[in-house]
Amino acid sequence: MVILVHLHLLAHMKLLKQEEYILRSPFLLCIFIGLLLHSNVIAHIPLGSKLSAIDNDCWVSFNGDFAFGFFNLSDQPNQYSIGIRFNSKTIPFSDQTVVWVAGADVTVSNKSFFQLTQDGELVLFDSFKGVPAWTSETGHLSVVSAALHDNGNLVLLDGKRNIVWQSFDTPSDTLLPGQNLSVRQSLRAASKNSVSSYYSLYMNASGQLQLRWESHVVYWTSGSPASSNLSAFLAFNGALQLRDQFLKPLWSVFGEDHNDSVNYRFLRLDVDGNLRLYSWIETSQSWRSVWQAVENQCKVFATCGQQGICVFTASGSADCRCPFEIQAETNSRCLVPYQRECESGSNMFTYDHTFLYGIYPPGDSVILTSLQQCQSLCLNDPLCTVATFTNDGTAQCWMKKTEHVTGYSDPSVSAISFVKKCSGPLAVNPNLIKSSPEHSPPKQSAKFCVPCLIGASSGTLFILIILQLSICFCIYSKKINNRKKATLANTWPNSKGLVVLSFCEIKNLTGDFKHQIGPKMFKGMLPNNQRVAVKNLNASIEERKFRSVASKMGNIHHKNLLKLEGYCCELNHRFLVYEYAKNGSVKKYVDDSKLCRRLTWRKRVEICLSVAKAICYLHTGCREFVSHGNLKFENVVLDENLEAKVTEFGFASIYSEAASHGSSAEKDVEDFGKMVLMLLSGCQENGELCEWTYKELMEGRAENVADKRIDGGVDLEELKRTLRIAFWCLQSDERRRPSMGEVVKVLEGTLNVDPPPPPFACHRSPEEDDGRECVLEP
Repeated sequence: MVILVHLHLLAHMKLLKQEEYILRSPFLLCIFIGLLLHSNVIAHIPLGSKLSAIDNDCWVSFNGDFAFGFFNLSDQPNQYSIGIRFNSKTIPFSDQTVVWVAGADVTVSNKSFFQLTQDGELVLFDSFKGVPAWTSETGHLSVVSAALHDNGNLVLLDGKRNIVWQSFDTPSDTLLPGQNLSVRQSLRAASKNSVSSYYSLYMNASGQLQLRWESHVVYWTSGSPASSNLSAFLAFNGALQLRDQFLKPLWSVFGEDHNDSVNYRFLRLDVDGNLRLYSWIETSQSWRSVWQAVENQCKVFATCGQQGICVFTASGSADCRCPFEIQAETNSRCLVPYQRECESGSNMFTYDHTFLYGIYPPGDSVILTSLQQCQSLCLNDPLCTVATFTNDGTAQCWMKKTEHVTGYSDPSVSAISFVKKCSGPLAVNPNLIKSSPEHSPPKQSAKFCVPCLIGASSGTLFILIILQLSICFCIYSKKINNRKKATLANTWPNSKGLVVLSFCEIKNLTGDFKHQIGPKMFKGMLPNNQRVAVKNLNASIEERKFRSVASKMGNIHHKNLLKLEGYCCELNHRFLVYEYAKNGSVKKYVDDSKLCRRLTWRKRVEICLSVAKAICYLHTGCREFVSHGNLKFENVVLDENLEAKVTEFGFASIYSEAASHGSSAEKDVEDFGKMVLMLLSGCQENGELCEWTYKELMEGRAENVADKRIDGGVDLEELKRTLRIAFWCLQSDERRRPSMGEVVKVLEGTLNVDPPPPPFACHRSPEEDDGRECVLEP
């Protein structure tokens, strides 16, 4: 049977002359069949097989269409992922698209390796960190070998040749022909930026495919009838189907080349949030999109992010434009122009055929009302920034209370948006009181006096000389200051690039460190009136290491990470320049009895979730794993909307003591657990807090743990769930701690969590227990 199969393959080879010669020679025919049998054995990957990033070797499917190995998709030369890509010789190397990545966005250094261990586990080992970066967790499944199938599916096989694990069950952002997507699976767009990392394709409980942003904003749904036990399937003929348990299609969409003779196809959730079906076109030697879920790219949620409003052009592309008056301090972001502190009142600007919505946060409040009432409600609400009225008969008014607004505009859009803006300043100050002429002193009669005249002239001349010198000095000083400001303004471009500043420029923008807002933290003002926070670091930090870390951290962007705008590394000066967070650190709010009341139960849970998302992004969403290394209340700040942002991430590694304290994912998870306990209880971290809190939770008195200063009560079930995941984060055995991705799911309520066992890694020495005392109630 094997010989017949290889003869069949031989008959389809294009090397006709060699084929005829081999077939005429029985001896050479036997040798050739033996070689084919040998390659068939190699196609099955034995235990112990290993791939090295530096050697650039790979495992290839039998037909040669797919290869499994290391690749570099980022602009960082020493960051590699491992996965499956097209390998056909008919596709140029630059177009051999990656279709599956082990661990999604996990990256490792160039000296790392991948191995099928003797225990039957696929392990990606990061040699730089000295730990496994990803594993298939199949050591208990009696795996005897692996294979890369001709359809691009990497499988693990047991002794009976049964598939016990396959890459098709853990898709990243792509589906291949013959691959299913069930209710338990999802596609997530590659994390190229802080917006794309939130796009996902999943199947809801009703059996409908949905595209969503974050966890609850759905912007596309398949037209399938609601049913259970469905799975999505990409057919070889170019059709995306939803099939029932009997493999009967209940819903289908087709590409433009449906049923055409196409050798290679794939379905991918692209970084722009749109789902597209691609086909390889032999004539043009390129991939072409033959179907996409959202025809108008502007209808994809947050297409423009903070860069403006999406306009669908005549050429079919999405163009981001900012219809608002861009303020200088927005740093090229298109934010709504309304400022909450409007002394002169505010008014509304109308934008026809425009639908606007908030993205940070993405939730809008919807009210059924009239057009005029919608405008009036927003105008009279001091927190409202934008209102959109859907003029399509639904009479819905969408109210937004955030400056982070985007949307789309098109003549076909039946919506009118109102954007609030502060009115111009008053022309006259009504409080200004003029003196009455009737109270002026009476005029005295003048007498001619020569000595007086000489003295007055001399005095006047002296005063004029002093005034001229003063004016010249002021002009000179102003020129110097303007030159400094111009230099700083030119240094600080309207872009996302990281700016390198001199120490003189740091002194200038901080007013010679006049306004201190925290430990070694100062408030500063840029020439464009953008406020920043300047952090003074240890001057003994090695220059090359500091510049390297600062450059890398400056390229990390996430809504819950405080953006690094620039840095100073000059002689013995080390400064970091961050975006400004108006309300300061969370520690200030927890320690202050008055400010603490602003931290309601809902706000505390939101802070926990925001911090968890930020750390999860550092661990898994960046091109390279980033450990915060110093997560604590002081490094979590609140913006003007009391939304939490994490700061000073990634810089723990530049201190010499970082090695002794540890800088890893497990350390961040532990620090997060400690922070959650302190935030929920309002107490400082110590061993008693940990033991007492755990005892109250396990004995059914979790409500005793909640900070008594919380107004409005707490959600008891949410409190229990949050405490449970906190104690899992504090497990003494680091291997039992969850990933930050799992923590996020628990806090969102999409993943259940079991009661945690003791012991915990939250004991501190007596000399470390400083700060506010806390009464632990029995």
